[in-house]
Amino acid sequence: MQLFPILMRWWAVAAVVVSALMLGAAHWFESQGLPPCPLCLRQREVYWAALAVAGPAVAWALISRAKGTPRLAAFCLFAIFTVGVITATFHAGGEQDWWTLPATCMGSTESINAGDILASLEAPATMPSCGDIAWSWLGLSMATWNALISLVLAGLSLVAAMRPRDAQVPRLYREP
Repeated sequence: MQLFPILMRWWAVAAVVVSALMLGAAHWFESQGLPPCPLCLRQREVYWAALAVAGPAVAWALISRAKGTPRLAAFCLFAIFTVGVITATFHAGGEQDWWTLPATCMGSTESINAGDILASLEAPATMPSCGDIAWSWLGLSMATWNALISLVLAGLSLVAAMRPRDAQVPRLYREP
């Protein structure tokens, strides 16, 4: 049996795994001293939304003994990952100065006054700028990699949503 049809049938399981890995990687980079900018945090929301859709879809498929991911869930994942492509592409384009990022993305250069607790609570926290490339691999920034990964996930979600009729929502009560 070929792997691709199985992947498409159980796409929600793959979406859960990939989304969890992407969130894990983001939190790992943060633990290594790369704090997220506002657009990085927006990109994480896409994977949280994917988990919120794919997790119940997996549970539904298992409880109802379905033949895979419901098409509606796969189409919702397509929409979610498409938002991820748009957000990550916007971020990557801003890093390359193709367009201007919003003022909320430009970060703060003021440091927190650690000597005075009240002043440090009132001072803005240092946040990295969305326009700075904090990490890159093979000449592509983290936002660019995220855009490419989201594009692949959106495409696979669309293929999973369009798979053959056996993907219909199963009946909960089957006749013996």
